[in-house]
Order: sequence, then C-alpha cells, then structure tokens
Amino acid sequence: MTAHEPASASPCDCSDVSVYSDGDTYYVSTANTLTMSSRGLEACTLTIMEAEESTSAAVVTAAQIARLAGVTRAAVANWRRRHEDFPVPVGGTAAGPLFSFGEVETWLAAQRKGRGASPEVALWQSLRAAYGDDMAAALVAVGRHLTGGKDGTLPGPLREAVDQLAAERTAPSLFENLVTRFTTSAGRSGAQAVSSPRLVRAFAHFAGSVEGIVYDPACGAGSLLFAITGTAHTVRTGQELNVTLLSVARLRAALNGPSATQLEAGDSLRDDRQPGLRAQLVVCEPPLGQSDWGREDLLIDPRWELGTPPRAEGDLAWLQHCYSHTTPGGRTLIALAPSAAYRKSGRRIRAELVRRGALASIVALPPGLATSHNQPLFLWELRRPTGTGDEARTVRMVDLTQNDPDGPLEPTPDQTAQVSVIDLLREDVDLSPPVYVTAAQPDYPAEYLTLRAELEQQLLELARLMPHLPPGPGTGVLDTFAEVGVGDLVQAGLVRAEGDEAVSTSEQLDTDYLRGFLRSAGNTRRNASSTGTHRADLRSAHLPQMGIEQQRRYGAAFRDLGEFERRLKDLARMGDRAARLAYDGLTNGALAPDATRKGAE
Repeated sequence: MTAHEPASASPCDCSDVSVYSDGDTYYVSTANTLTMSSRGLEACTLTIMEAEESTSAAVVTAAQIARLAGVTRAAVANWRRRHEDFPVPVGGTAAGPLFSFGEVETWLAAQRKGRGASPEVALWQSLRAAYGDDMAAALVAVGRHLTGGKDGTLPGPLREAVDQLAAERTAPSLFENLVTRFTTSAGRSGAQAVSSPRLVRAFAHFAGSVEGIVYDPACGAGSLLFAITGTAHTVRTGQELNVTLLSVARLRAALNGPSATQLEAGDSLRDDRQPGLRAQLVVCEPPLGQSDWGREDLLIDPRWELGTPPRAEGDLAWLQHCYSHTTPGGRTLIALAPSAAYRKSGRRIRAELVRRGALASIVALPPGLATSHNQPLFLWELRRPTGTGDEARTVRMVDLTQNDPDGPLEPTPDQTAQVSVIDLLREDVDLSPPVYVTAAQPDYPAEYLTLRAELEQQLLELARLMPHLPPGPGTGVLDTFAEVGVGDLVQAGLVRAEGDEAVSTSEQLDTDYLRGFLRSAGNTRRNASSTGTHRADLRSAHLPQMGIEQQRRYGAAFRDLGEFERRLKDLARMGDRAARLAYDGLTNGALAPDATRKGAE
C-alpha cells in the first residue's frame, strides 16, 4: 500500500485523519480506526466523516461539514448566515461551534433535493478533495492523463470521470474549462503566479494580433501567451520558476496550443534561458513586490539599458528584462503596480525610458484585475525604435480606473491624453495616467436636471414592466413533473448554443421557456463549484416536461422578467452616474443643497 501524496494536501488538514490508496481502494484512518472504501474518491469523503464520527460523538465542525458537502469553509459560513433553517450549534464555542451530524445530513439532503452537481463540477470537487489547495498539481495529473501519460498519479475513480467528460466534450475543451476554474479561483487562494481571466482579457485587447515571436518571462500557466491572437507563423515561448505551473502551460500547449511553443524552467532574472531571444511581442505580469530579485549578482548585466535598478525596483528590473528581449519595432506589454510609475527610487530609469522614445502608452486598468489584490494595475506599452527618427514624441495616457472590470476596455475620448515627452520629464517623472487625463467638466446643473428627469421616467416604466404573477401550484410541485435532460435535447439537435445563450430549434420547445428554466435554482446549483463559481453547462441541466402552450405562458413571463432585468441594470448605471455627478457638483460648488428643504432638527 502506497501513500497517495495529493491527499496530504486535502481539505482534511487535521493530524488525526489521513487518506491512502493502492489504486482501487481508499483507506481512511483516524487515531482509532482504519476504514477501507472501494466506492471511489467521492464516497471517500463520506468515509472520512464515518471514521471521524466514531471519535466525535456524532457532532461535526464547520470544517467537517465542508468536507462532507465538498465545499469550502467559507461556503458553510455563508449557509449559516443566509439560511435560517441551518442546524444550530449543539456544543463547542462561538469560534468553534459543533453541529449534530444527523441534522446536518438531513439539511444537506433537503437543500440538494436529490439533484447532483454537473459532471464537471463534481470532478472539480473530487479533485479538491484529493489535492486540497494544490489544484495546480491536480491539473497536471489530469493533463498528463489526457495526453496519454502513464505516471498513474491520478486516482482510478478520477481517471474514469475525466475519460467520460473528455469523450463528451473533447480533451482540450475539458482541460481549458478546468484551467479556467483554477485561474478564476486563484485570487481566493492567495495565488500570485496566476493571471486572472480579467487581466488576460486586457492583455489580449491591447496586444491585438501578432505575427512572429511572443515571449512571456513569467508565464505561469501560460494564460497570457495563449490568449494572444497569432497566425500560423506565431511562435510562443516563455520561462517560469514554478515547475508545477510550467507543467500546466506545457500540457495546454500539448492539448490545444500552437505546435511552435517553447517553455523553459527557471528564474528569468537570475537565469535567463534565452538571452539571445528577440520577440515581436513580450507580455508579462511579474511577481508582485519582489525585492529579492538578485540585484547583487546582476549589477553589470547588459539588460540594464536604462540604468541598474535599485533594490526596491524589482518591477523596473522586470520591465528592462522584457525590453531587452524586444526586437526593433517590437513591443512590450507589462502589468505593474501603480507605484512603479511614481516611486522616487525609479525616476532615473523612467526618465531614460521616456528620453529614448521607448514608452508608447500606459493604461491605468480598472480595479479587480489582479489575483492577489483589488488595486488597479498599470499596463505599460514599450516599443523599441527601429532607428533614429522612430522614437516616440508623445505618450498615450489612458485612465480606465472608473470602468467596470468586466466592461469595455476601449477608452472614451475623455479617458485619454497624448502627453509630450517634454511634459513627462519633470523632476519626479510621474507617469501615472490619472495625473494627465482630466475629464471634460460637465454642465453640472443642466446634466443633473436631465438625469433626474430621465430617472423619474425610467422608474415609472420599470414598475409597468414587472410582470403580474399570481400564486402558483405550490413550492416544489414542478419538481414532481417528469424531466428531460437538456443534454439529450442537444444531442437530438433540438437545442443549440449561440454564444452564452441556448436556442430551441423545434416548434415543440419554446426558447424563452428553455432559457428561463436554465436559470432555476436546481440548474444553477448543479453548475456551481464549491467556491461559488458558476459556469454554464447545458448538458447537465434539466427541464420539466410541459405542453407547448404551457411552455409559452412560462416563456412570456420569463421574457418580461428578462426585459425588466435589462432595464433595471440600465437604471442602476444611470443612477450611479447621477449620484457621482451630484457628489462632484455638491463638493466643487457647481450644485447646492435645496434651500426649500428643511434640515434635520
């Protein structure tokens, strides 16, 4: 019997519980018991609870409830806050309450109503149960299995689940879906070496299409490299210190990435594996706040064209590393903390960058694009001149800090400014876009009156849009209807996906009815991971079977609700704009309080 290493990082995280596997059977041991389970890894979670129950007098902690349900501890805390019928503690302390195991089991069964998670969510939860917080290692195990690896690190039941899903949706799409779940949840686990999907989208937007070499010296799982649109001649190359993330990137390339991909292991600053490489585009999200980047060993390094970076300027060391790998006419896109644009210790390097005409633009991105913090990032665009006369004479400054992180990335005219090199070369060489981008001042009184009138009109229309819904047959009655799986309808050609929407291709299935029931609590819960992340999975959803006329009645109600939601979102944006305008106007003197309204006594 050999130890299954990933189990040591499982959510069990207590010294008296361990999991072992000899391939087909799982062994769950506590201080007093050893229990065998051949029911698979998912059942093994229940076995853990069964084993622990013998030593805990049928009470469980919040952490044990999380393991039983296959969710995080935060999810259990949310259940306690949001559900009044959640079992009350029967012992313990306020900081460490204990719950009746029987009551918890009953509550979980009632909440789930016998409906399981989607196969992909079930796989993700089983991977979390096996690998704990080391989900990068879980991805490597899955990827190696999908690419025909024979290392056997993926437990048998998980191999079967992976094979089944890969047969349904292809191995590359399954692996990319799992990688997306990983990068989406990376911020909650405190990971810094993974670029968030939002930041990847920003890089792809500002990079455009590239022909030639694309290089990422801190490539992590390869998200930035593979997001850049290329051609048949595009070569993607990178380097990464974290060997597990590097393995994920290599597996992505093997499964569905371009064939011309070269990924090296190592620290790019201390051990540059491709010193002669010159790329058409360099992309990089370097490690945050890196002070020990090897300055003492790199004082006379030829990469410091703009000056040797001070110890505190690890960001500018990465910037120069990227720039040194840029071919004449090529570009660098690097995401840095805002302080890199104004710190006193980096002003000489910033000044030299501007003087040489190598700085093309800086974009202050919306907050919420980094994995480890919620502060804005600045996206620097450098371009190496092809020769004398090709230097940048102005720098485009863009301020998107007020934008929604999931909204448009193309700036409006009042969010940009073309700043001359001379204006940037002040004593502090502050390159922060908000310093230079000044929005046009509105006519506060006229615009506020217009917005207020529009809001009043929209509120009246919104009330009329809310559909009249009389009492229904009773909560839970629709659960007794015969169901049809949407996956079966897709396979039969009666439903197809158009982007993020499902469309009926049959006169016997109403599209609005279909879309409405896809948003039911059961279908939403089925497609939500243990961290709360929702990813639409048509194939796992179910619909109650109804006649076409009844479908159309439901469809009309869902259609009205959809329009109500859209108008409500428009109203919220309008209200937000009116509130910001009012605050600005009141605080800068353009607007005044209503003199006819009596103040609070």
